[in-house]
Amino acid sequence: MYKQFKYFFILLLFIGASDSFAQKIKKPQNLVRYDFQKLHFGFTIGINELNFNIKKNSNTLSNDSLLTLLPNSQKGFNLGIVTNLRIGRFTDLRFIPTLVFGERNLNYSFIDSNGVSDERVKRIESTLIDFPIYLKYKSARYNNFRTYVIGGIKYSLDVASQDKINDEGQEIVKLKKNDLMGEIGFGFDFYLEYFKFSPQIKLSYGVLNLLSKDDTVYTKSINQLSTNGWMISFTFE
Repeated sequence: MYKQFKYFFILLLFIGASDSFAQKIKKPQNLVRYDFQKLHFGFTIGINELNFNIKKNSNTLSNDSLLTLLPNSQKGFNLGIVTNLRIGRFTDLRFIPTLVFGERNLNYSFIDSNGVSDERVKRIESTLIDFPIYLKYKSARYNNFRTYVIGGIKYSLDVASQDKINDEGQEIVKLKKNDLMGEIGFGFDFYLEYFKFSPQIKLSYGVLNLLSKDDTVYTKSINQLSTNGWMISFTFE
């Protein structure tokens, strides 16, 4: 996560330098009245990569046959609907309910009494309905371009959660349905002839423990399991 934030701030500096350079060249503006709308709508599509933050149970790790436990991120897909409320010259309030398909793996390494290693992967698929609320702070528009930063919180409902099902001895790792995350990101607004196109990237960090505890070694070895990830979106408004 530290590296992601480092790249985030480097890109912000690059955006600021690019914006200053662009102001030397004047061009005709598209969608001249667009930013004066009080309310407008759009849609967004993109890709995501979900992963876990793990707080391990040190007692279990030292007294059991489990050698290592590592999360493994996977790519997914997201689709959402944008509602944008203008609340100031440079500030918008945005609500973007989003359907997210994601997947994460937990990689376990065990050793038996004969010293033989056994690798096992627990695959966890999620179908999330996200309900985020963001504040979007925009730079001054120049020609058909502007930059922005965005931040907020979101409630996430995992409709594919297996928290309450009977696993029938399969020893699956179960996640709870409800999550709460903080998000921060940045993007670009490009004003085209008939619509506005906005690529952006967001980083997410979950604050709730998603792990549903049971008596298997797969969950006894974990004290807390929370979400982190990133999302690249392409918005059409």
